[in-house]
Amino acid sequence: MTSTVAKSRANKLTPDQLLAKQAEEVSRLLNVLANENRLLIVCHLMMKNEMKVGELVDALSLSQSALSQHLTKLRDEGLVEFRRESQTLYYRIADSRVTKLVKVLKKLYCDDFS
Repeated sequence: MTSTVAKSRANKLTPDQLLAKQAEEVSRLLNVLANENRLLIVCHLMMKNEMKVGELVDALSLSQSALSQHLTKLRDEGLVEFRRESQTLYYRIADSRVTKLVKVLKKLYCDDFS
């Protein structure tokens, strides 16, 4: 996800147009994270920094196919990225805004469990 603010400077959007673009960007991010499994994937990646696909399958009790679909959605939105080592894929968070947002959510909803 490219920053809307950076784009707006180049395009000279009005404040209302900028607000609308930012709302659209935030809405897309929240929509992707609104899925419980995708949110859990992000949480696990935040805790471990980087995980193999097999580790995520075990941690989430998802089939590899289901996990792959969720990772594709997260990757398509630029929220996660991977590196390949031989035939093993390692996933990590790609957008620091995701980490910041999930930290806020954790503080609001999970503080008792920390």
